[in-house]
Amino acid sequence: MHNVNKSPLPVEIAPLPKRIPLEEAAEHGGSGKMKRLTYRIESRLLAKGLGPIAGMDEAGRGPLAGPVAAAAVILDKRRLPRGVNDSKALDAETRETLYEEIMSRALAVSVAFGAVTEIDTINIRQATFAAMRRACAGLSLRPAYILIDGCDFPDRLACPGEAIVKGDAKCMSIAAASIVAKVTRDRLMRRLGYQHPVYGFERHSGYATEFHVTAIAKNGPSPFHRMSFWPFRAAAD
Repeated sequence: MHNVNKSPLPVEIAPLPKRIPLEEAAEHGGSGKMKRLTYRIESRLLAKGLGPIAGMDEAGRGPLAGPVAAAAVILDKRRLPRGVNDSKALDAETRETLYEEIMSRALAVSVAFGAVTEIDTINIRQATFAAMRRACAGLSLRPAYILIDGCDFPDRLACPGEAIVKGDAKCMSIAAASIVAKVTRDRLMRRLGYQHPVYGFERHSGYATEFHVTAIAKNGPSPFHRMSFWPFRAAAD
């Protein structure tokens, strides 16, 4: 691991906006009633002979630090995990429990990352697509069709598929992938937090909390910060 740059930023850091740009308020624990997810979307595709079916989602597009993660999951229709839902609607403890159940019941799981250097070089969208391609290619069981959360479908995936808007709240396979991606990335950010305690990565997973932005202003960026993101880009401008 690289040492943290202890020198201050070369220019004054951009001021905090009135609303700190978190990806979702629910990223750190959901609340309210959740719709029970079913395997209906996958079942319709399987009935057409499109199997195995994989779900895919990402975690960490919005943070100021750390890689973006993508997970691909092929569930076993005979052993579906119970309680799976959109990771953003679940608290951390529930996500951890469901992660273990998904890993023990799924037919195949793959997780891949887009590194910080990649994010800064080709932008977060393309780095996310690269992570998705790696996750799909890394599955031990080749999917015939893949369902991805969102409205953007990456090119050059290892199989055909479709994007589903808010798919992590509609499709069990996508929701399972969202949990795996989120838990895997959060664990990585906790390890980075232990190595670089001044930033508190284990508290916010790299998101732009007031504590995190204040720590950056005081200590300067680490090698794990995305220099193409606000507030670094704003400061440079």
